[in-house]
Amino acid sequence: MTLSRYQFACLQRMGIDVWLARTTAPGDEAELMPGIRALEVSAGSPAVMDNHRELDTLREQVAGCTRCTLHETRTQTVFGVGDRQADWMIIGEAPGADEDRQGEPFVGRAGRLLNAMLLAIGLQREQVFIANILKCRPPGNRDPEPEEVTACEGYLNRQIELVDPKIILAVGRVAAQNLLKIDTPIGRMRGQRYQYGKTGRPVVVTYHPAYLLRSPLEKRKVWQDLQMAMRIYRETA
Repeated sequence: MTLSRYQFACLQRMGIDVWLARTTAPGDEAELMPGIRALEVSAGSPAVMDNHRELDTLREQVAGCTRCTLHETRTQTVFGVGDRQADWMIIGEAPGADEDRQGEPFVGRAGRLLNAMLLAIGLQREQVFIANILKCRPPGNRDPEPEEVTACEGYLNRQIELVDPKIILAVGRVAAQNLLKIDTPIGRMRGQRYQYGKTGRPVVVTYHPAYLLRSPLEKRKVWQDLQMAMRIYRETA
């Protein structure tokens, strides 16, 4: 795989060292990996407008949700953010303290690292859709309880249906296991191509940015996962 200087900078930001053969010359910064499709329909088309309205309605439903006890301790719900017609959907576990305060998934140090991961494959944060398995923060950032995941499952499924991504990147063990309905350890899920439900939509699993902050030596494995996700995306685009 040929890396541009732009991608070099992103990998360095992630803390990944890259060695090149002397004959390899990075390309121009503008030579980003393809990761964004041209919109097939106008942003103002009836179909797109309907989807946007349904996502707005779903956001309102989430904001007032009392399906589980997490509504008693949350500051606010964290619905999701990004391009509502994105090819890529990033799904994490649950909001943390920063997300609970700001109402946006993946902020703070973990969010900045996720941004760098995306930039490494030529994607801006604004060009993907980011969501979580849970829409409310579990107290103390504990793992979600099964009944909490069940309560939020319909919201996430509808988000996926409306955004209609071409590929899903599941970050972290909890997100991957709940999304795929399996209990395989994340180390064994890496490097495999899964599919979401019966749709055939590909799912790639990688480590959570918060884990990488604690275990920086694993960042190279995440780079491998991102490269695999990009190959799969190219096959489906």
